[in-house]
Amino acid sequence: MIVIGSGPGGYIAAIRAAQLGKTVACIEEWKDPSGKPRLGGTCLNVGCIPSKALLASSEHFEQAQHDLADHGVNVKGVSLDLAKMIGRKAAIVDKFTGGVEFLFRKNKVTWIKGHGKFKGRAADGVVTVEAIEGKDAKSYTARNVIIATGSKARHLPNVPVDNKIVSDNEGALSFDSVPKTLAVIGAGVIGLELGSVWRRVGAEVTLLEALPTFLGTVDEAIAKEAAKQFNKQGLAIHLGVNIGEIKTSAKGVSIAYKDRDGADQKLDADRLIVSIGRVPNTDNLGLDAVGLSADARGFIPVDDQCRTSVPGIYALGDVVRGPMLAHKAEDEGVMVAEVIDGQKPHIDYNCIPWVIYTAPEIAWVGKTEAQLKAEGRAYKTGQFPMTANGRALGLGRPEGFIKMIADANTDELLGVHIISVNASDLIAEGVVAMEFKAASEDIGMISHPHPSLSEVMREAALAVQKRALNM
Repeated sequence: MIVIGSGPGGYIAAIRAAQLGKTVACIEEWKDPSGKPRLGGTCLNVGCIPSKALLASSEHFEQAQHDLADHGVNVKGVSLDLAKMIGRKAAIVDKFTGGVEFLFRKNKVTWIKGHGKFKGRAADGVVTVEAIEGKDAKSYTARNVIIATGSKARHLPNVPVDNKIVSDNEGALSFDSVPKTLAVIGAGVIGLELGSVWRRVGAEVTLLEALPTFLGTVDEAIAKEAAKQFNKQGLAIHLGVNIGEIKTSAKGVSIAYKDRDGADQKLDADRLIVSIGRVPNTDNLGLDAVGLSADARGFIPVDDQCRTSVPGIYALGDVVRGPMLAHKAEDEGVMVAEVIDGQKPHIDYNCIPWVIYTAPEIAWVGKTEAQLKAEGRAYKTGQFPMTANGRALGLGRPEGFIKMIADANTDELLGVHIISVNASDLIAEGVVAMEFKAASEDIGMISHPHPSLSEVMREAALAVQKRALNM
């Protein structure tokens, strides 16, 4: 088996297939700025892992400046060593990408360095893939090939990204100084996370969002609370804007735009982060050589088990339908390896959780109220605030709440929505409950440790039955 791409979907597929006794090779072309080949794709190198490292570091800095005094810890002369912060992030990336390399050796997965590209498919089903590195090209054959090439940042037309003045998510992880003013185009997951990092360390951050609603895919109650919290923190978020001409110079950037009322506005900033989504990496793969093609948006059509229209060729992760989430790609990687092995795995995409790693964090799984209303499904809700939780108060993080949605007739859990500290960890209980088709009552009956943040999960479940105990 050949896997093209070593991000979370690709490397997990390769390892699972090797565990199942397959002879596996993984083709990866990624190189770091020094030219060193790296495994792990966008997630480990310039995405999930480094951004969370910076989020943690910037949060510690903000806490030292503003929050520790509330705990009786007086700190004076707090200063930022940005180079060390960026260096720590780089060291974590080194550890994780090196970890994938170790796992490949442990599982006897062959790492082929270069750009993977289809060359053809024989009548007997054997697929030829070429690995191109510089001027060298070598061909390899396999009966099964997985496309796991991930995605790249979408850029604005006529606005070159130099990752100095104008950056995408990659450049925004490695600023050499803290900008006094920072503009972010796009108030989605990446824009909010990166905007939060640089606001905490001193930048004045303004986010410009084209959509008229804030976090439109999030449950409305959660989005409303998030907007309130981010506004309180100092993130300036403008919705419904229409971006016009963007002028850049060595000193900064000037963005002309129309606000939601149609009035002309201008935003000047030292730096700009463009965060307007991602597009699948499906160009220059030689898809036509094996009878495949991407759709108008660049995605490769697949069935529920990630099979393409060509037998023996699969695609997963960011290059196919569904959310561009690392853990979704990992699940698909396992599924495809097991399908190739003759097993019958299944993924319930409704049970894939989402997380935004801001402060407070936002996490959810399942349906929102708006989705259930559109479906015409009767439901009931329960909500419980973190302010009534002893652990949250002890941590000094009482912001937010947990909301549960259940079927009005059967009490089956249909959605869990969280805005709170550690929401990324708390949501896992909701995922387990939904995978097992649990009722909200089931969570309400389970003992949760006291004091803990997880108690709010129980209280929200009890609130569905109008019987929360601590409120």
